[in-house]
This record gives sequence, structure tokens and C-alpha cells, in this order.
Amino acid sequence: MPELPEVEVVRRGLEAHVLDQPIAAVDVLHPRPVRRHQPGAADFAARLVGHRFTAARRRGKYLWLPLDDGNALLAHLGMSGQMLVQPAGAPAERHLRVRFALGASKEGALELRFVDQRMFGGLSLSPGGAELPPEIAHIARDPLDPLFDEVDFVRRVRRSHSGIKRILLNQSAISGVGNIYADEALWHARVHADRPGDRLTRAQVLELLDACRTVMLAALAEGGTSFDALYVNVNGESGYFDRSLHAYGQEGQPCARCGTPIRRVSFMNRSSYFCPRCQKAPRVS
Repeated sequence: MPELPEVEVVRRGLEAHVLDQPIAAVDVLHPRPVRRHQPGAADFAARLVGHRFTAARRRGKYLWLPLDDGNALLAHLGMSGQMLVQPAGAPAERHLRVRFALGASKEGALELRFVDQRMFGGLSLSPGGAELPPEIAHIARDPLDPLFDEVDFVRRVRRSHSGIKRILLNQSAISGVGNIYADEALWHARVHADRPGDRLTRAQVLELLDACRTVMLAALAEGGTSFDALYVNVNGESGYFDRSLHAYGQEGQPCARCGTPIRRVSFMNRSSYFCPRCQKAPRVS
């Protein structure tokens, strides 16, 4: 599933290509991606035609495109969602679900296309949601956000008995950190995923936050992490941060610091990857 760096790469692409152009037509080719719009697909399309996207914003893994009427188009990519910008008339992608014609006519100069193979992602209209859609107001800011509250996050971590990786994946505590970047940040900070938050010092929590930022900024610079063709930017290009991973997906490979083979364990129906030497498991009390 795309995490913060991948979604931010898409946001930047949308900001560069789709703003301030009239939406001439909206074609909903499959109803599932707009399932949260209760009046239905036709109403979804009608409410967008004639308006313009004025910005491209992100909170955690959610994107939203404010409209010139004060509402917003809210998007979540799910596991395989893509938002592509294509020339009008370019061949349709196999899993194209929703198409927005941008320009003065229905033929448009460009098309914004929502492509989703597995259809766990979706689009919805957020009334009055231009500044922050209320549907995602409960999601915390991410560590790259200038307004991220470090003091509050440190306090929350050090009051919690939960393992630190569970805290990192809790979108109400800190957003945008998914399984890949949690493992990478924990490796950089030399902290085991199961270390309880209340066993970390303030300095250790801040070091882990710095590791999250370091990993995410490095991933952004390389276009995100792509293990297959499902995650791409708005131009259809894959990121290549997967070549720089030190922990995630590296089972059996030597740790880049100490040479110990990276280990994989089950974690919340997923996997965790860590160095058993650099990231000591907490003692069971």
C-alpha cells in the first residue's frame, strides 16, 4: 500500500498538472471507487463539472483537491490506486475507473485518471472540505508537516505500554508511517519494533522521529518505493527507493551495519524485518 512518500510524490504531480483548469466532463466507468457518494455516480460527476481544482493537499496517506466552490475531492489510493495525468485521447488503462477531462471542452487538453486494479481505494466529495475534509480530521499530522507536535507525540509514546511499531502505525498518533518506513526508521534508530513506548527515553523517541524523517525524505528523493507496477507517480513512472532498503524485505541479507542476517517475524497479519543484533528484543518482565 502506498505510504507517505508515495502519496506525496503523487500530490506534487497533481499540483504541477491539474490545477486551475475547468473540469469539462467526469466519466465514472465503475461505481465502486465512488461508493461513498450516497447520491450515486451521476450526481458525483454533475457536482464536479464546471469547477476547478485550486490546490493539491495531503494528510497522511489521504489526498484532497480543493475546488473553487469550497468543497473538495478526497482520494485514498488503497492498495493499488493510481492518479495519472494523460493527454486527452491517450489509450485507456486496463483498470481505468474514473476519468476527468480538464480543459475548455469535453475533449480536454489533459485527463486526470483514477486507475485501481483491486478497487480498495476511492474518491469522494467532501462538502466544505477545502481546508481539511472532516472525514480525515481525526488523522494526525505526519512527521514532515511543519506543524507536527513533537512534544505531544513524545508524551503519547512515553505513556503507552504498546510496542513502538504499533504506535508508529497508529494514524491518530502519527500519520503517513506504514509498514515499510516503520521498519526502516526502527532499523536506523536501532530500536526493536516490540519495545514498549514507556521504555523509551525522550531522546530515543526524538531520534526515532528523525529517522522517520530521514527515511521518508530519502524515499521522496527517489520517487517512493515500488515493488511492482501498482504504485506509480502521475506520469506512470515507478519509484526506486526499494533499492535503498536496509530492513524491509531483506530477510536473510546481511545487515548493512553489522553483517548479521536480517530476520523476518509476523506482525499484525504482516511482517516485520529487523536486525537481531542492532535491534535487541525487549526483555520480558
